[in-house]
Amino acid sequence: MPRWLTSMGAIAMLGLGCASPSGAQGLLQHVDLASPEMSTAEMTRAQVEAVIAAAAPAGHPDLAGKKLSGLDLSGLDLSGAMLRAAKLNKAKLNDAKLDRAILDQAWLVEADLSRSSLKGASLYAAQMQRATLDNADLTGARITADLTGARLAGASLAGANLGADMKNQSMGLIRAVLRSSNLERAVLRDADLSRVDLEFASLVHTDLTNASLRGAALGGANLTGATIVGTDFNGADVASMRLVAPIGLDAARNLDKAQNIDRLLRK
Repeated sequence: MPRWLTSMGAIAMLGLGCASPSGAQGLLQHVDLASPEMSTAEMTRAQVEAVIAAAAPAGHPDLAGKKLSGLDLSGLDLSGAMLRAAKLNKAKLNDAKLDRAILDQAWLVEADLSRSSLKGASLYAAQMQRATLDNADLTGARITADLTGARLAGASLAGANLGADMKNQSMGLIRAVLRSSNLERAVLRDADLSRVDLEFASLVHTDLTNASLRGAALGGANLTGATIVGTDFNGADVASMRLVAPIGLDAARNLDKAQNIDRLLRK
């Protein structure tokens, strides 16, 4: 069996969000994203549309495991679609509707999901490094994806659950990784970001009202102008985190219980 396929099996089992950022990158080094398996499509847009049409009116098109990388699927209604382990690297899904879609263990590296709707979608162990989700709607989604270097400017993650699943940690810490991501002006009201990796992320003018950042990694993150009314920082690592001119500082919760509070940057 080719080494990259063996590694893919390991990654599918673990999910890159399960490992530390360095561990995740180590796994990626064994996967050739330029290979036909990871970069080509076995279907055309017309064939995908046919699958969607055939699934009506139930609306649960089955595209699990399909190779769809590089396809232009913009604007399609894939609500409720089964896309588990599908390969959508560099696919165009802008303005698509993916509400309640199952994207567990899917590959969406550098995919364009700008302005897409993923309300209530499941993104368990999905690989979404450098994906674009500007102004996307992920309200109520369950996300334990690797979004390292992704763009989510203006995105809505209200009520989304990105936190670590503490009941299922036998293979490592399963959580969302948003390291070095762009979350400027994003809405994260009531979102669960507990133990999420947000190191060096930009959360400038982000709405974190009543969000949980308990145990989150916030080292080097920029929260300038962020709204932190009711935001829970208990146990979060805030070393070199920039907290300049926040809104609702007096109403933030447990900031005094954050780790490395003495290294917090307020200027």
